[in-house]
Amino acid sequence: MLSTLSSNAILSKARAMYGRCLTKENFKDLLACQSVGEVAAYLKSHTAYNKTLAGINENDIHRAQLESKLKQKLFEDYASLCRYEISVGEHFSQYLIMRSEIEQILHSILLLEAGKPEEYIFAMPMYLNRHTHINLSALSQIKSYSDLLDALSHTPYYKLLEKFKPVTGVPINYTGIENALYTYLFKNVFDVIDKYTRGENAKQLREIFNSYVDLVNYVRIIRLKDSYQASPDFIRSSLLPFGNISKRLLTEMVEADNEAKVTAAMNKTPIGKRSLKIDHTYIDEFPNIVKYMTSRHDIHFSTHPSVVMFSYTFIMQVELTDIITIVEGIRYKMAPDEIAKLLIIFNFGERSD
Repeated sequence: MLSTLSSNAILSKARAMYGRCLTKENFKDLLACQSVGEVAAYLKSHTAYNKTLAGINENDIHRAQLESKLKQKLFEDYASLCRYEISVGEHFSQYLIMRSEIEQILHSILLLEAGKPEEYIFAMPMYLNRHTHINLSALSQIKSYSDLLDALSHTPYYKLLEKFKPVTGVPINYTGIENALYTYLFKNVFDVIDKYTRGENAKQLREIFNSYVDLVNYVRIIRLKDSYQASPDFIRSSLLPFGNISKRLLTEMVEADNEAKVTAAMNKTPIGKRSLKIDHTYIDEFPNIVKYMTSRHDIHFSTHPSVVMFSYTFIMQVELTDIITIVEGIRYKMAPDEIAKLLIIFNFGERSD
């Protein structure tokens, strides 16, 4: 009885929270903003971000600070849903924490590569301090890869990153690091699914993550071929070791000599047959477009609380990405119609009210 009540509560709560997500009309208004301050002011006054942004000075907010505040709302929303999901909520809550930690590590590495590691302090998510074992302040003080390893020495990320310590004069292997960290993340997710879920619930959750991994790998193959002319062996080592694509088709994609042949092989897979018909402008956003559309369906129709919980989280992640895209577009003085082409919810969302 308690389990049924909990399930009904989380289904209702997640769907109610989804009802407060930004609409196409909201994104149209955001596209008309001229500055980061205007974006912050609009979100503060007209959307469900009002509580998170209460007390901020929108005339003096840095884009990284705004991004951190918006991510705080996602984190708090997910935490509240996990409290309702008494069976696996606690275990799945670690997914968002781990994902957030990985984002912080990768961001600090990008700043280190750019020679601006001290700028991390502007984006440091203070809300995460209560949940993470990472010393975020230490990340703002690194000046070398060795410093990064020292800052992570007491975490499981240390061993993952230690093997990527660069030799003097050789660039950091960012692709390898990113792949190692996300492999660790997805391995933990699949371990939780296998250990704590059963039946149709487990099947749906595996499908959600495996399909996403398949699409990420598809995009990686194309990008590594087109942008870096990478060898099949390097591409193979850069793929996430999960997903539903057969070894034979994956090999065909990796060894294909152009994008058309990669896509033709992908079209033979179940996820390819379902998703490649979706019209899209930019290949990099394709996994998130499909994830968003799938999550939107699942949040309405799935009867499994953990599936609905993840669907809401995925939708919110896309929403945040779209807002950040607008902020970045404004920063680089892009025309609103050009920014609009990059948005997922504005182009694929179901609601215009």
